[in-house]
Formats: sequence, structure tokens, C-alpha cells
Amino acid sequence: MKKKIAVAKTLLDALPFIRKFYGKTIVIKYGGSAQIDETLKESFAVDILMLYMVGIKPVIVHGGGKRINEILNALNIKTKFKDGVRVTTKEAIKIAEMVLSGEINKEIVNMLNQHGAKAIGINGKDMNFMKAKSLIGYTGEIVSIDGTFLQKLISENLIPVIAPIAAGDSPTHPGFNINADTAASEIAAAIGAKRVIFLTDTPGVLDKDKKLIPSLSKDEIEKLKKEGVIAGGMIPKVDAALNAVEKGVEKAHIIDGRVEHSILLELLTSDGIGTEIVA
Repeated sequence: MKKKIAVAKTLLDALPFIRKFYGKTIVIKYGGSAQIDETLKESFAVDILMLYMVGIKPVIVHGGGKRINEILNALNIKTKFKDGVRVTTKEAIKIAEMVLSGEINKEIVNMLNQHGAKAIGINGKDMNFMKAKSLIGYTGEIVSIDGTFLQKLISENLIPVIAPIAAGDSPTHPGFNINADTAASEIAAAIGAKRVIFLTDTPGVLDKDKKLIPSLSKDEIEKLKKEGVIAGGMIPKVDAALNAVEKGVEKAHIIDGRVEHSILLELLTSDGIGTEIVA
């Protein structure tokens, strides 16, 4: 009986947060270990279904860099990075789209639908809703997002699962590979999302003593960058989070995707588990 009461208390504790986010859109960048480990994949699917069933509207943007590297290496296609950004060649963009829009996107869609959600897989070429220009080769910089198209899908109680491939400026253009963090940030802003969540392989943003920083503002972020505390791969994630809140998203969250049910713990509990970025 005590165990049952504890379960009931957990549900009651989540109630204010369910009420707060009911009917609101939450954009989730899905990547890292959560996208590879079978247990974490199951946990992610259950989290998304839970949000969906209580009236919260999830939108998923996913990466797939590790799998792209595997295929490129198997085909002996060389790839390189500049300042942490993949330099996508014309040959590589075809592989990136095949992996992201084909293999990975459809796996996520099937996983969610098998759990009882209504997910639909798309990329930026669908209805040309996400357009880009060249940043480095066929790695793109987003120039526009048609939020109306995504809102229509959401209004039909569908969960958009978005592969970060953007349309080019001509019918014959192969498209652009977009950083998934950047895509999630811009999509969240374009559709007026309540929150955007970035799943990572770290607990969140850490201070110089490797302790979790629960909350950060723009000024605090700039200070930590100058001190070298925020460095390396965390910089683009923090920049993407900050970009979203500066464009109207209430808060951005950087959380540990290696923790089972991390999304629910961050959104539906008082303490949360990661770092929130605030305007």
C-alpha cells in the first residue's frame, strides 16, 4: 500500500506542471546516447508518449552524426570538420539525407507509433518548410522556417519528427545538412514553443569544479565562455539554447539524455535535472 501511495504522490507532484504545459508545444532535440542505447531509446519513447497523452505537444528534431560517419567510412568517403562543424560535400549530403531522413527518422517514427503515439517523419524539403544557404559547402545556415506548416501538423495531434535537412534555392539543389541543435532552436522559435530541450551526454552545463549549474542567463554564459568554463562542444549547444530564448521561447534546457526518463524529470518535477537557459 505504501508503494501505491508513493506512486500517487508522484503523480500529484507532477500535476501543476502538467497543467502548466497542457496544450503547449515542447521542442526536443534528440541525440547522443539516448538515440543509441536500447534502454534509453525505450525511455525516450515512453517520455514522449507521456507528454502526448497528457495534452503536451512534443516536436522532435534529431541528429545522427555518428551513423553518418559510419556510412561515410564504410564507403571510403572522407569527411572533415571545421570549428566543430561538418564540412558536408555534395557526395556526403546524399549520404546524410539517406541516413537522417531514411534510417534514423523512420526508426524514431516507428518506435513512437508502436507505443501508441501519432508520429510523422519529415525533413525541411517537405513543403520546403525549412530553407537554408551554404555555411560550409553543403552544410547549411537556416534562412527561413515555415512555422505554419508545422503548426498544422501539431493541430492534427501529430508529433513531427524532423530530420535536419533543409531545402536549397533551386529544384535541382540536393539540400543542406543542418546542425540539429541549431535546427531545434530555430524551429522552437518559429512555432512559438514554450520550451526547447537539448538531450546531451553530460549532466548539463558544469562550473569550473564540474558541478551542475542549474540556471544561466546570457551575461553569465558570456562570462563562463571568457573564463573557458563553457568550451568545446558545449558552446554550440549553449548558443542554440540562448538563441531560442532570445527569439521568444520561455526557457531552454540542456539535460543528460543518459538518465532514464530525463525529459519527464526535467519538465514535470520541481528540481529538474539539468541546466535551464533563461532570457
